[in-house]
Amino acid sequence: MGKKIEMKTLKILAVLALVIAVSAFAVDKVIVKKTGEGYAVGDFATDFKLKNVDDTTVSLANYKNAKGFIVVFTCNHCPYSVAYEDRIIALDKKFKEKGYPVIAINPNNPKAYPEDSFENMKVRAKNKGFTYLYLFDDGQHIYPQYGATKTPHVYVLEKTKGGNIVRYIGAIDNNYKDAKAADKKYVEDAVNALIEGKSVPVTLTKAIGCSIKA
Repeated sequence: MGKKIEMKTLKILAVLALVIAVSAFAVDKVIVKKTGEGYAVGDFATDFKLKNVDDTTVSLANYKNAKGFIVVFTCNHCPYSVAYEDRIIALDKKFKEKGYPVIAINPNNPKAYPEDSFENMKVRAKNKGFTYLYLFDDGQHIYPQYGATKTPHVYVLEKTKGGNIVRYIGAIDNNYKDAKAADKKYVEDAVNALIEGKSVPVTLTKAIGCSIKA
């Protein structure tokens, strides 16, 4: 009789242990979903509505004829961002008419770094002659969705019937100091491949730049 009770108790304990393990796994899954690191290559990127330096509100849906987008998280003050400004302009000029415009977004909190305020964005865009949109992530809602951590941090999106698919994430090229010395032009190669209907040769690189200021 004692052995039967002991066996029954062991079975109950085993079931409880299994329930606890499954519950812990489920909770862990929820946490991963909530605190994930943003988009991975192959994910669909949601649209957004952000203010441009001309005070208009812009979303990707505005671009009816676009084939995709070169989304660049950048800012005013970061020396890496400044070093890449001419290259970002060149990318926009080269690919805008081919259906892949540059959409630049400033993700920084101006309270943490006043130089990156919306008013200073307007000044920077005018002085530098930006050919592309320069949007303000007011409230910092968009960059966490993407998983951007640096300025600059690039996401190449391909527009499809199902939505905008992330095809490349990372750096613009492999030499922030000197555009002429860069022998790996990741963003340019990615967009060229998409235009030609080919697979992107390099889909993920490490973004090099300043950390985003929260």
